[in-house]
This record gives sequence, structure tokens and C-alpha cells, in this order.
Amino acid sequence: MLKEKIREKQHRLPLDCYQGRTRVVFTLCFKQKARIFQHEKTCCTFLMFLKQATEKYRVKNWAYVFMPDHLHFILEGESEDSDLWKAVVLFKQLTGFWLSHNQPEVTWQKDFYDHILRRDAELKKHIYYILENPVRQGLVANWQDYPYKGILHEDLESVL
Repeated sequence: MLKEKIREKQHRLPLDCYQGRTRVVFTLCFKQKARIFQHEKTCCTFLMFLKQATEKYRVKNWAYVFMPDHLHFILEGESEDSDLWKAVVLFKQLTGFWLSHNQPEVTWQKDFYDHILRRDAELKKHIYYILENPVRQGLVANWQDYPYKGILHEDLESVL
């Protein structure tokens, strides 16, 4: 019996949707729900890679939360030359390389989930939604108590 070749679904948005001054919420998940974001050292390493990727492609980070088996963050292009897609792809490449040397049994899912934010009023709402993830998962009673969250380039409290 011949096995049918399974076609992978292409990402649903055209790549130009991620260019310029756009703002997007991303969720990246590990295959088999691998729980690697439970230690400060790992989260700090991945945060360093996120900072590298955002700086290279002129992207601002509004918030991030490292959940045990996935990651949420909000990115926004700082200029017309910004490229959020390339920033996320670079982040996944850098962290994938790190994983292959440090935790080779763990890999990212091929794609990611995203949502384009259309209005400025949505930003604060989405930051809170991301920060509340550890509460909804029963990891902490209050999002402020969760250690693996924050914002790059600014103070989280000043944004809220």
C-alpha cells in the first residue's frame, strides 16, 4: 500500500501582513507539549534570543509570557522596514539550534498561532490576556507572582 504524501498547510496570512508597523500576538508551542519553561536559566536564554531577533528586524516587544510548554508574545514593527515574520523565524532558528544541543528531544511545532491587532485599544487588553495565562492555567493566583513574564525594552508597569 502506498502512503499518501501529507501536505502541510501553509500559513494563513500573506507575509506582507507582518511587515512595517503592524502589531501581532504570537503563540509558539513545543511538539508533544514538552515542558521546558520551568527554569529561570532556560527562560533567560530564550529571552536573550528573542531580544536578538527583535533588534535585528527592528521589532518592539510589548509583552511575553513563558508558559511551561509554550510561549506568548506581542510584537510590533518599529518602522516600515520592520519584519515580524522574519523576527519570529530567526527566534525559532536560534532557539531550535540551542535546543538541539541542550535538549535534543524537544522541538518547536512547525508553525505558530498569531493574531493581528487592529486597534491601539486592543493592546492593553491583549497584554493583560497574555499575562493572565499563568492564572488561567492554575500556576499562580495573581499574574504579578509569575516569574517568567515581562516586556523587552521597557518597564511592564509603565505600559499597563
